[in-house]
Amino acid sequence: MRSIWNGSISFGLVSIPIKLFSGSEDRKLDLDMLDSHDGARIRYKRVNEDTGKEVEWKDIVKGYKKDDQYIVLENEDFENANMKKSKTIDIEQFIMEDEVSDVLFKKPYFIKPQKGGEKSYSLLRDALKKTKKLGVATFVMRQKEHLSLIGIYNDALVLHVIRFEDEIRSTEELELPKTKIAKKEMDMAISLIDQYTEKFDFSEFKDVYNEQLLKIIESKSAGKVNKPEKFESKPTPAKDLMAQLKASLEKREKKAS
Repeated sequence: MRSIWNGSISFGLVSIPIKLFSGSEDRKLDLDMLDSHDGARIRYKRVNEDTGKEVEWKDIVKGYKKDDQYIVLENEDFENANMKKSKTIDIEQFIMEDEVSDVLFKKPYFIKPQKGGEKSYSLLRDALKKTKKLGVATFVMRQKEHLSLIGIYNDALVLHVIRFEDEIRSTEELELPKTKIAKKEMDMAISLIDQYTEKFDFSEFKDVYNEQLLKIIESKSAGKVNKPEKFESKPTPAKDLMAQLKASLEKREKKAS
């Protein structure tokens, strides 16, 4: 793994030199865009809109439009906006693990100590494990400030980039139902949830979609065209809800026995 950010974690007056590594990877198939007429590959070009000529990456800068003209920003400008946040993941408070909604989580990064930071790294990791808490931190990476949580995964410190409050849309426009639920239906639903409750095993869940898509690709390369399977998801009518809950419980009980 290649590190994507070097700096330090600070909590109180303790500073830990660290490196960040991406903790996840995209499993999508690498698909190219083609012209439907002749199958030729489509490529994007960075073109100067005044001259129409292609521009190389080394000649591209970033700018902010102000009063009909662009203010060009250099790499130093992004760092100087907040030098400390560009170099330090500053833990500002600690919270309990169960206080954060899952909708906030975006991406995990593994944290590795640099030379000289091993003991303080172990101290923070073991203290978080013992207290079952997460560190709330802010830092700047790739010219953007991030809110993050620092916790533990498989004995490694892991930083979860999470969303700021203003990045989460309001649910008010969803017009959610306020239907009254009968006690019998609620009791049955809770029984069904209890029947399906298990200890989470990460290894049981696999990405099967890519495998199925690869099978289609192999079939098409061999000149075979498979008919798509029909699937229709029908909503359960309110009048059938109790019967479907009961049938679900019976099906689960048979599977368990």
